[in-house]
Amino acid sequence: MRPVNIYALTRVKNPYLLGAMERQMSKRNRHLTIKEWEIEGLKTFSEKLGEVLLGAFKLAFFYSFTMPKLGKEFDLLRINEDSVINIELKSGNVSDEVIWKQLTLNRHYLSSLGKNMYSYMYISNSERLIRLSRSEKLVETSWEDLAGVLMNQTDCYEGDIEDLFKEDQYLISPLTDPARFLRQDYFLTSQQKDIKKLIIKTINKSKGEVTCHGFTGLPGTGKTILLYDLAMQLSWDEYVCVFHFGSHEAELEELDMRLKRVDFYYCKPDEKIEVKRNYSAILVDEGHRITADRLGDIMDFAKEWKAPVIFSFDLEDSIAPEERKNYGAPLIEALPGYTGHRLTNKIRVNSELSSFISSVMCVRGRIHRREYPSVKVGYAANSEELKLILENFEDEGYMLIREANTCKEFEKVVMVMDESFSYDREGYLRSAGKADEKAPNRVRNLFHGLSRAKNSVALVIKNNEEVLDVILAILQK
Repeated sequence: MRPVNIYALTRVKNPYLLGAMERQMSKRNRHLTIKEWEIEGLKTFSEKLGEVLLGAFKLAFFYSFTMPKLGKEFDLLRINEDSVINIELKSGNVSDEVIWKQLTLNRHYLSSLGKNMYSYMYISNSERLIRLSRSEKLVETSWEDLAGVLMNQTDCYEGDIEDLFKEDQYLISPLTDPARFLRQDYFLTSQQKDIKKLIIKTINKSKGEVTCHGFTGLPGTGKTILLYDLAMQLSWDEYVCVFHFGSHEAELEELDMRLKRVDFYYCKPDEKIEVKRNYSAILVDEGHRITADRLGDIMDFAKEWKAPVIFSFDLEDSIAPEERKNYGAPLIEALPGYTGHRLTNKIRVNSELSSFISSVMCVRGRIHRREYPSVKVGYAANSEELKLILENFEDEGYMLIREANTCKEFEKVVMVMDESFSYDREGYLRSAGKADEKAPNRVRNLFHGLSRAKNSVALVIKNNEEVLDVILAILQK
């Protein structure tokens, strides 16, 4: 999406034609529905500015930009190497409290750009022009003041604004970037905020009771950041604990050391959980790895402490039910009084990889009408060939994942499907041998390993032409 000349845009009066004109000027990929009052406010703003700034008719702004994944919208933005100017437009009267809240929130979101910020709001109904000062105070200001700020902002960015708002700048994982998490240098999506609000509200209403809450979703939907954000908020007054069933990483130890009222415990499915104190709330990360015994430990703690429990776990619906029984989701969702939520917005995993991984897990009833440019496949007839092919992928920057107990994400991931894999009559991927609680099966391992990839995945099929045939059928549109 590119900046548009506001003066030129508002010469069009018909709302539909103006929307079509805006799309042509901004090069956005969809038609923007612009209401009549929005057109009038935009036109009035342009003309008011033109009364004090000779070259106002030349100014271009990014109009009605929405941050990817987060859904945060800005009316007008101008950006150069040093600064960001944000102007919000309102038609009716709004309170100073509402104005302050919106401008400070906008400033918070725009802080990911790391530039000086100038924040304004124009209310056309009352002809108020308001500025948010550096100390976050509302100041009635003049058009001359705004004109001066605009004149001083030269060599403005004219490229695609989405290139400036890459998701990894503001959507993070606490385990891969603990420093930014501790600085609270991240944002929650509107869906994450809604779930957080509901859980906090229920916990506050049920003080002293054991309540069970949880949220699930495909890998990459932002479960971990939501869980850890909840842990931080719940720890403002009392100690809380996080039981983590993923890999034991240095980042987890750093969080444990620096968050004074949150204690982190690395848990193993086959070892009883031991704790050092009582807690006011229990949070469980990577809950899809939990076993019945460990869930029993956690619920015993909850009853003893009269503490709420919040679970975060991956959605595994694409895996055959027999491959995922006795683990995670079924155990958690069967808890008495459990209240669950589902995250649907993919943050980390792009839709292409998510679609491919789901298709690999189950090909039943799927019509493959899309291409997968971010997926590669290799074939090896024996172990010697496999070694050489994997070495090639690793040279290309792919991370080989053998056991998917890591919680880290990687740009590229390569995994192996050997002779033990096959597809059953219902189209589900299966692995030879029976999984038990001490040995998670290989289908789940493949699912979670591939889901660690941000941008690209590679599958190397070893001595299994039947599976190779299915994978190639998925890839060939």
